[in-house]
Amino acid sequence: MSTDNNSIEIHIPTPLRSYTDRKARVAVRGTTVSEALEDLTSRHPELRPQLYNEEGRLRSFVNIFVNDEDIRHLQREDTKLNPRDELSIIPSIAGGADAVELSKVEIERYSRHLILPEVGMEGQRRLKSASVLLVGAGGLGSPLALYLAAAGVGRIGIVDFDVVDSTNLQRQILHGTRDVGRRKLDSARDRLADVNPHIQVDLHHLQLSSENALDVLQGYDIIADGTDNFPTRYLVNDACVLLGIPNVYASIFRFEGQLSVFGAKDGPCYRCVYPEPPPPGLVPSCAEGGVLGVLPGMVGTMQATEVIKLICGIGEPLIGKLLLIDTLAMSFRTLKLRRDPQCPVCGDHPTQRELIDYHEFCGVPSGNGQVEHVESAVPEMTVAELKSRMDAGTAPFLLDVREPYEYEIANLGAPLVPLKQLPVRLDEFSAYRDQEVVVYCRTGRRSEDAVKILQQAGFANAINLKGGIMAWGEEIDSSIPRY
Repeated sequence: MSTDNNSIEIHIPTPLRSYTDRKARVAVRGTTVSEALEDLTSRHPELRPQLYNEEGRLRSFVNIFVNDEDIRHLQREDTKLNPRDELSIIPSIAGGADAVELSKVEIERYSRHLILPEVGMEGQRRLKSASVLLVGAGGLGSPLALYLAAAGVGRIGIVDFDVVDSTNLQRQILHGTRDVGRRKLDSARDRLADVNPHIQVDLHHLQLSSENALDVLQGYDIIADGTDNFPTRYLVNDACVLLGIPNVYASIFRFEGQLSVFGAKDGPCYRCVYPEPPPPGLVPSCAEGGVLGVLPGMVGTMQATEVIKLICGIGEPLIGKLLLIDTLAMSFRTLKLRRDPQCPVCGDHPTQRELIDYHEFCGVPSGNGQVEHVESAVPEMTVAELKSRMDAGTAPFLLDVREPYEYEIANLGAPLVPLKQLPVRLDEFSAYRDQEVVVYCRTGRRSEDAVKILQQAGFANAINLKGGIMAWGEEIDSSIPRY
C-alpha cells in the first residue's frame, strides 16, 4: 500500500523479478509514469536496460498499464498518477505471469490457495506461469516435485539419469515398488501427471556437466538443487550465478538437513559459504552414512515452500540465511550468511566467468562429465579371488572395518573392528602382521583407508577387498542383503 501521497506500487512480472530481488511489487515515488519508472530503475539499475533502449526510450515490447488501462496510445511517460494507482509493467514475453488465466476446474482445484490473501488469484496465476527445474528425482526431489505439482507450478523440469532401485523406496516417495528398474524420470512423469494433469513436465535424462548445464538451466525461473554430491552442487551454484537464476538449495545427511536460497541478487551464493569442498571421503554419502527416511520429506517440503514464496513474492525467503534442521532434537536454527565480495563467482570482481571441471575441483578425476573409476592406491583382491582362496582352503585373514549396526545387517564372519577404532586396536591381531590380511567394508572405500593404516603399522601384506561386501553379495552370495 502507499506510504505517502507520492508513493506508487509497481507490479513486476515474473521474468523481470530477478532484477528486483524477486519482489513482485515495488513501492516507488513519483507523480507521473516517467518519474515512477525513473525511481524504480534508480533503485534497481540492472532493470534499466531491460526497459529502455540506448536512446533512453521505453522498448517497444514493454507495455505500461495504470490500474487496468493500457496507456500505450497515450503519452505514457507523462501520464499522471494518483496516490492509489497501481502501475504494471507487462513485457511481451511468452508465458509471462500476466498472460495466464485459471480455468473453472483449476479454480476449484486450487481453492485453498485462492482464499489465502497472500496468494489469491494473482499468486496462483504466477504459479501457473512459473517454471522450476529440479536437479534430482530422489529423496529431496520427490516431495519437491509432488508439492510443486500439486501447488500448480505450470512447468516443472526434472534432471536425472538414474533408475529406481529398491533401496530408494525408503525415502523417495515419488516412486513405488512397481517402478523398480524404471528410469526415475519416467516414474516421476507418470506420478506427477496423476497428481496434476494441468501442468507441463519436462524431462532431462542426462548428467549435468559443464558442457550442458547452462543450456539445461536457461529458461527456468528457479532452480531447486536436490543433488547428493559436491561436484554437481558446485556446478549448479555457478551456473545459477552466471544465468542470474535463484538456487533453492537443500542437503541432507543422517538426521540433519540444511536449507537456503543462493544466487539471489545481493545475496550470497554457495561458494560464499563453502569456498572449497571437503577432501574426498571426509563427508560420506547417504549411501555410506545413511539417512532417516522422513528427513528428505521434511526438508524437501520446506524447499518447495521456499520456491513457492519466491514465485508468489510473499514472506521472507531464506536469502542470506541458512536453516539447520536436527530431527533427533527436533530443533531448527537459522544462521545469517553474508555475500563474500571476494567470491570468485558472485563477488564484486568475479574471476570465474565460465563453468569449470567440477570433478577436478572437488578432487575427483573425470572425463566427459562422468566420474571415472579411480584405481586404488593400495593392493586389491576381487571377491572372485577371495572365494577361490576360500574354496581351496587358503583363505587369508579377514577383517571387517564397518560399524556394528552394519555387521548386524550382513557379515562374512570376520572379526569386526570399526575403522575409527582401528589405530588403537592393532595389537588384537598383531599375530597376522606377516600374513595376508584382507580388509572389507560396504563398498571398499573405508577398507582402503584401513589398509593404509595397517601398512603404516607394519602389516605389509594388507589387501583391500574390491567392492566390499556389496560386491560379495552381487557376485558370490545373493543371500547377502543390499543396504
